[in-house]
Amino acid sequence: QEPSTKRTKLVSRVTSLASLLPPVKTAPLKRIGQTLQRSISFRNVNQPEVATSGPRGSAGAASTGKRRDSKLWSETFDVKLGATQTLSPKEIKRQEAIFELAQGEQDLVEDLKLAKKAYHDPMRTLSIMTEQELNQIFGTLDSLIPLHEDLLSRLRDARKPDGLTEHVGHILTDWLPCLSSYTSYCSNQVKAKALLDQKKQDRRVQDFLQRCLQSPFSRKLDLWNFLDIPRSRLVKYPLLLREILKHTPNDHADRQLLDEAMLVVQSVVADINRRTGESECQYYKDRLLYTEDGQRDQLIDRSRTLSCHGELKNNRGLKLHVFLFQDVLVITRSVSFNDQPLSYELCRQPIPIRQLDLEDLLDGEMRVGGSIRGAFSNTERTKNFFRVSHRAGGQQQSHCFQASDTFNKQQWINCIRQAKEAAALTG
Repeated sequence: QEPSTKRTKLVSRVTSLASLLPPVKTAPLKRIGQTLQRSISFRNVNQPEVATSGPRGSAGAASTGKRRDSKLWSETFDVKLGATQTLSPKEIKRQEAIFELAQGEQDLVEDLKLAKKAYHDPMRTLSIMTEQELNQIFGTLDSLIPLHEDLLSRLRDARKPDGLTEHVGHILTDWLPCLSSYTSYCSNQVKAKALLDQKKQDRRVQDFLQRCLQSPFSRKLDLWNFLDIPRSRLVKYPLLLREILKHTPNDHADRQLLDEAMLVVQSVVADINRRTGESECQYYKDRLLYTEDGQRDQLIDRSRTLSCHGELKNNRGLKLHVFLFQDVLVITRSVSFNDQPLSYELCRQPIPIRQLDLEDLLDGEMRVGGSIRGAFSNTERTKNFFRVSHRAGGQQQSHCFQASDTFNKQQWINCIRQAKEAAALTG
């Protein structure tokens, strides 16, 4: 069977925990430290997926959906003059932050139940997908529902009839370690997204999902949006805790417990991000196709992280899918065989990062299609290029890549520079 070149959607970088933990990736690329934050939300096709340190994520973006109307704590409990006279502005903000945490849990539980009731169960009942396929796509989503119902119940129990919540520190320090159960769910997302995209080629699946999308219950969110909600929630916990901490006085009984809770959640999220990144890296390593024995490189085999990957064009306009593993750059073209998930066929020898030279090319400096840029009236074709080169077998080899836009180009350049710096530090 002859593989057919297929346009690939780059894994949108997982809004990695970069903002929460170490920064690593940016929108256009998919970086592995950012796995969680952007997670598998594969969005722009020409943007590199940046792998960051955080549960990743990376797949195709879903349609823009409607958000629920949200109320403030003060609106919900009609906090007016009488109730607020004894509360400082800082305490009111603290109550708002605690309330936001609880409301987010309620929304999450509702969405997880909806994903099961409106998508998983009907597709199983109607035999639209097999049990094995549903297990792969939905992963351990079922087990997350009681987990968040538990936190929601604890937060509600801690709230007084007038809406005030005095202490949440003990609840969070006790509950947050439970988030480690997210490891298997987030690690499965890259495979889940690939299978879901594959199954969307099936007319029955396509029709079912389209009907759901058009139904009011979906809020114009597609199935992947719902499956990606847990990851989105996971990376938000450090931000939510930080907001509560910000408005908690140093002498408050919750202060020390909240500090401990922050350390716990950062540690848990960082560990999930690392494991998810390793899972994503392994997935793409398994999808590589070697056309020559000489293309196999132990630098690829021993890679545990994928710094970024995405679609780029060469100077002839051909689309390539480039992977930047921790120690090696791999140039491929995406191919598909029948209904199988995309594979990536190596079309050049892997380039060790330590031997790679990077050059940022000015707009208009690049030759396109073998002709001088000046021969073209459309200068767009000569924008956003950069060059990587290395010496192999006594000969200098170079590859020119064109990114989709200036931002995407800079993301690639930043990722490669970071990889080179890391390689230099490790000797």
